[in-house]
Amino acid sequence: MASEGASGRLLVFGDSLSFHGPSGPCAADEARLWPNVAAAALGGTADLVAGFGWTARDLWWALTGDPRVWSELRRVDAVVIAVGSMDPLPSPLPTYLRTGLRYLRPPWLRRAVRRAYLAAQPRLAVALRGRPVALPRKLTIHYLDRSVYALRVLRPELPIVAVLPSVHRAPSYGGVYAERDATAAAIAAWGDRVGVPLLDLAAVVGEHVLGGRGNPDGMHWGWEGHADVGKAMAALVGPLLAASGADGR
Repeated sequence: MASEGASGRLLVFGDSLSFHGPSGPCAADEARLWPNVAAAALGGTADLVAGFGWTARDLWWALTGDPRVWSELRRVDAVVIAVGSMDPLPSPLPTYLRTGLRYLRPPWLRRAVRRAYLAAQPRLAVALRGRPVALPRKLTIHYLDRSVYALRVLRPELPIVAVLPSVHRAPSYGGVYAERDATAAAIAAWGDRVGVPLLDLAAVVGEHVLGGRGNPDGMHWGWEGHADVGKAMAALVGPLLAASGADGR
């Protein structure tokens, strides 16, 4: 069970949308980030477990491989699964090669290869029509399913919510997000099947992002977007906390 007297303590699994502001990445305790906005609206705090480019597979790896997560799961009042937006992004190189670029040596070679890939990525995303993606939607659902099952084994009473993918206008991906809608539909069907409420990020921040009011990179959000998502997430989680008795009422 959650700790006595707990009030809206959230464990948030996220990608860079959870910690990247209008001018770059921020420390997890930045009050304007949406996890902290949501937690504050619920009278609690947020513990963020996140990384750049995280997909549903990284969620599973964090659940099974991070001992900090194991300890936090005993104390939190709800879990927010805020991954899925990066899964349908174009990934012209297989993930293991793309993420492996950081291990190239010597440093000059790593920098040269990375520059070449970043220059080619938007052109390849357009030429290949957004395929392949960072994580195929079949695997997105697989890892979401496994993660929720594991959470419910450990904490059957724990409220769990998730998200539908955001939108982007990022030049680094050639503005391509061809698999987003199919991935969103698959996640929506999964959420309905397993009883996990979903926040549609595109409905909340779509105009903010596509209207150019977010980060200039065309992917991440400004503080307005974070505030909107935080408020919407609190509205989604609040009734679940009330039903579970975790909000102190």
